[in-house]
Amino acid sequence: MKVAIIGYSGSGKSTLARKFGQFYHAEVLHLDQVHHMPGWKERDYESARKIVSDFLDEHSSWVIDGNYGKLLFERRMEEADIIIMLLFNRFSSLLRAWKRYRTYKGKSRPDMAEGCPEKMDAEFIKWILFDGRTKSTRNHYRKIKLQFPDKVIILKNQRQIDAFNDRKGLV
Repeated sequence: MKVAIIGYSGSGKSTLARKFGQFYHAEVLHLDQVHHMPGWKERDYESARKIVSDFLDEHSSWVIDGNYGKLLFERRMEEADIIIMLLFNRFSSLLRAWKRYRTYKGKSRPDMAEGCPEKMDAEFIKWILFDGRTKSTRNHYRKIKLQFPDKVIILKNQRQIDAFNDRKGLV
């Protein structure tokens, strides 16, 4: 099984990826770990792209969470058996990100690169509420839904995730 999980920041992509990885006994790749290096430094594009390419080449079953359009996005969508889009409203995403911050404050969370302690600053809040939800981003998600109608699943809140997990038998 190959599962791509995309969507807005703070919507639970990494948590769902871990559950799917356990359920399907699939390797999980968190693109935040690929993109970031210690100290919140960005990995150079070619190195990041190679990590994703090698992962896709080496695993017949995988779960990848994250958007990162430059990291073989089209290939990931093409190869995925299921594309889960987590499209929570901005305030739910902000609340979830705040809860995550409180849990991991000062530490790197399991789905983030080592040396990248969880943070909640004005720039990230602005990203969650506005910059990560541009008309272009919304149109991008619509395009994916139209391009892959048989494999896109859209979940907009925790109740929908819970119901989906129950149907799939995920805990």
